[in-house]
Amino acid sequence: MRILKSILVLILAFSFNSTYAQYTEVINSNRPGVSKSAFSVGTGVVQFETGAYTVKEEHALANYEVSGFGLDFALRYGLLFEELELSLDGIYQNDNITYNNATIPLPDKRSNFKNFTLGAKYLVYDPYKNAGEEKPNLYSFHANNKFSWKSLIPAVSIFAGANFDAKDNPYTAPDIEGFSPKVMIATQNNFNGGWVFVMNLIKDRIGTDQSDFQYIFTLTHSFTPQWVVFGEAQGIDSDFYADNIFRFGGAYLWTKNFQLDANLAFNTKDTPTVLNIAFGASYRLDFHQDKKIDNGNGSDGNFKKKKKKEKKTDDFDS
Repeated sequence: MRILKSILVLILAFSFNSTYAQYTEVINSNRPGVSKSAFSVGTGVVQFETGAYTVKEEHALANYEVSGFGLDFALRYGLLFEELELSLDGIYQNDNITYNNATIPLPDKRSNFKNFTLGAKYLVYDPYKNAGEEKPNLYSFHANNKFSWKSLIPAVSIFAGANFDAKDNPYTAPDIEGFSPKVMIATQNNFNGGWVFVMNLIKDRIGTDQSDFQYIFTLTHSFTPQWVVFGEAQGIDSDFYADNIFRFGGAYLWTKNFQLDANLAFNTKDTPTVLNIAFGASYRLDFHQDKKIDNGNGSDGNFKKKKKKEKKTDDFDS
């Protein structure tokens, strides 16, 4: 808890040195992947992100099979400062595991939260804060889409939170229960042409027998203002569980406050094999009052063409 208090004090100190906005005209969702953007949702924004996924696993050595479903959710809220975001994240799973080592298969039903985390994220560095000063070249498509070396400098945020694990949870190591710290560094690069790269480095359940390190690399591309595709690689390393999971999918921006998504997740090992299909949605309640900016995906959130009004003047030349 002392660590969490120290990080919160550091966040408050940073806030007096930053005044640029992070609010975007269209919804800024972490879905359809599992990585977290470096940017917050913006003050006055309440955002819901949720999804459902299938579960299909087979373990070659332990000789068991798992089938079922899961639900994941995130509640995000921009509080006090544009750079600060509070979040509540969770994954609930309900499945049937069948052990095939015995002569007669032994089925068992399981259900619990695989993760339940409350935390805060703060943007400590934003290289895009002066992007509004750069004007597009009206005469050259190539000039507006060529590679920019400045885009290699990422936005950086820090996350600190606490996990809660229930007693006798079938999805955690034995004797794991109660609260444990979680910290993360999140970076984000916005490249020309609608490409965005997000990286998360995570240390989870610190100080427990299931303390693990994770990395998540996510690359997204918006080829229209409403359609986005993505690819993601997630690595997990702990004494309890280790894996490398890959995800591919896309998202559709239905309105500026509502997004739909789908993805396929799988791994490349058989201890166990993993195959999940997920569908989700993101929705925000937008009470933001500050200046609105573009989030780099080429959309301003208005899908209707606006007609310019021409102002007529009289000629009084003598």
